[in-house]
Amino acid sequence: MPSHAPHVLVVGEALVDEVRRADGTTAEHPGGSPANVALTLGRLGRDVRLAAHLGRDEHGDTIRAWLAGSGVALTPGSDGAAATSVARAVLDGSGAATYDFAITWDLAPGTAATDSTLAVHTGSIAAVLEPGATAVHDLVLSARDHATITYDPNARPSLMGTPEAALARIEPLVAAADVVKVSDEDVEWLHPGADPVEVARTWAARGPAVVVVTFGGEGAVAVCAAGEVWVAAPRVDVVDTVGAGDTFMGALVDGLWERNLLGGDRREALRGIELEGLTAVLERCVAAAAITVSRAGANPPRRDELQA
Repeated sequence: MPSHAPHVLVVGEALVDEVRRADGTTAEHPGGSPANVALTLGRLGRDVRLAAHLGRDEHGDTIRAWLAGSGVALTPGSDGAAATSVARAVLDGSGAATYDFAITWDLAPGTAATDSTLAVHTGSIAAVLEPGATAVHDLVLSARDHATITYDPNARPSLMGTPEAALARIEPLVAAADVVKVSDEDVEWLHPGADPVEVARTWAARGPAVVVVTFGGEGAVAVCAAGEVWVAAPRVDVVDTVGAGDTFMGALVDGLWERNLLGGDRREALRGIELEGLTAVLERCVAAAAITVSRAGANPPRRDELQA
């Protein structure tokens, strides 16, 4: 991929999910929220680079091969960890996951967006866990002039401390972002008892052009300057929910790219997105996520599957 080609830079953790199912069986899948977003974009045919923190170990090799197989390029310095991080996911009878982590996060010195970076995406652990979180915030702010900023808080309570501590990191990124995607479960942890759509309205008033709240199998709501839109999710047999929100996020970035709404020079056009166009984007997002939940692990669709 030429360094000057228009691309998305994803910044954040790539790790191995060790999944224990309700029946006691276990499996390992490469994952990590930002890595899953990058993988989705790669499978949808986009030029995407991932700034990660991998070890030069067996788990790291597994992740590198997984990313390369979907066209995701790692940025220089992404192999500087002492060991590759691991997330242990326990699935309940419905396929929903709870997580425990053995993780470190840092950003390689010199990692930055370039003039050909159309969008920078970050989220989850990378945006709150030091020592890398401060560097992520600095990168986002420095990239904002020429790149669209997309963000998914993707809360991991076992790593992020109290909701108040997490919000101290999350809210500045919400204000700096152009597009925010958040799940209803994350809103419930961050703002117990609050109406998720009301939280989305509050966040949208702080700066983002689009704030989307996902409701799992029920669909998603988006708030933008033109109003609000709800889309339903397709009905599918759920194998597990691992990576579903990340697939949605990747498809959201892809859909905005398809409509020429990425890049700092397109910020006002993004702010003026019409409900009809946003609805079409979100319908592809829920379709992509539905494919992911219909199979094991973070396994997002390729473009031909999504078009089918």
